[in-house]
Amino acid sequence: MDPMEALVAQIQGLSSTPGDIARLHIILKQADDSLRAESTRLSPVLGQLAPSEHSLGFLYVLDAFTSGQISKQQAETSVPIITGFINACNAEQIRLAPEKFVLVCKRLKDQVMMLEAPIRGVGPLLTAARKLQLSTEHLTPLHSDFLMLCVLAKCYKTGLSILEDDIFEVDQPRDLFLYCYYGGMICIGLKRFQKALDLLHNVVTAPMSTLNAIAVEAYKKYILVSLIHHGQWQLSTSLPKYASSVAQRSLKNFCQPYIELANSYGTEKIAELEAYVQTNTEKFENDNNLGLVKQVVLSMYKRNIQRLTQTYLTLSLQDIANTVQLNSPKEAEMHVLQMIQDGEIYATINQRDGMVRFLEDPEQYKTCEMIENIDSSIQRIMALSRKLSAMDEQISCDQLYLSKVGRERQRYDFDDFDVPTKFNI
Repeated sequence: MDPMEALVAQIQGLSSTPGDIARLHIILKQADDSLRAESTRLSPVLGQLAPSEHSLGFLYVLDAFTSGQISKQQAETSVPIITGFINACNAEQIRLAPEKFVLVCKRLKDQVMMLEAPIRGVGPLLTAARKLQLSTEHLTPLHSDFLMLCVLAKCYKTGLSILEDDIFEVDQPRDLFLYCYYGGMICIGLKRFQKALDLLHNVVTAPMSTLNAIAVEAYKKYILVSLIHHGQWQLSTSLPKYASSVAQRSLKNFCQPYIELANSYGTEKIAELEAYVQTNTEKFENDNNLGLVKQVVLSMYKRNIQRLTQTYLTLSLQDIANTVQLNSPKEAEMHVLQMIQDGEIYATINQRDGMVRFLEDPEQYKTCEMIENIDSSIQRIMALSRKLSAMDEQISCDQLYLSKVGRERQRYDFDDFDVPTKFNI
């Protein structure tokens, strides 16, 4: 019997019970090199296997089949095969060879990028990430690829579905950096700026031994989103103490145009800000941040209008236009209407005399919906507290941690120091 036919027969015969699958896994590992050597002849083999029943064997064959360089035409054939496998495969079987599953999924990502059709990979990679996860708290290497395709395909709401999970388990630091970076971009696309800030903040403050490009790009976006959402750059003085020393020391050096933009924003002079943006348009465009920079400029108009609500109860549209440096009362009206719609201010406009009346926040914080929101937040914080306590206990019992702490403590012998028991005041 031909070796390939024999392997197919073994895959078909050993894919039912856990014991058989374990034996099959050993056989497939031994046959891996021969499969790769026959990669151009594996298409008929895939046709003899059922992705749902023979998932592990199908995965090994598919990995070998897609391992070489392919053309656009070949990608058109390969993408449906990989997509069909991801949708049909058995999660328990593919978790026996997670590295191969990740490789195959990353090839799907590369191929849909080659075809300039990222949307074709969004659904399959979401399914793949869910199947690879042991729990929703686990960050897989596929999360960042899925989010990247969501960004390119502008499927922001689909990407948001995976960002709602609380992540506590990370395999590789790079996965976390990319997950938070692309997640931040998705939240920016949905104008969920606070969530975007949280994710970008995680990138900037994550442990790192050397500065990486992801952190630099995240910091640039963090500055811009801070200005849009809060009207100020929140980390203008320094990064938090828990940020890595390399980030605290070097990050700002790579983001000078953005820091200067924030400084210009702080002057509250729209003309100066627009002039600075005009001068540095090429830099922002090269960073693919020009759209965000334009939103920063627009946000200054909003901030200036919001400041008026703290001073005046009633103001004409003409006065608003003059104070905020808008071109006309009509433009001022459009800004005010948009801010009312977005819940950024509370006001009414009298169309007859062109007067704007600023109002107090109508929320009394005593509706059933508000109470449910508060209760939900409290429950979530309590759950997080319990999780952190469990993690702290787990780490405190970890042998590697204890041995490292023990070595650190041996450097110091506090008996060698005279520690006063009482201070004279």
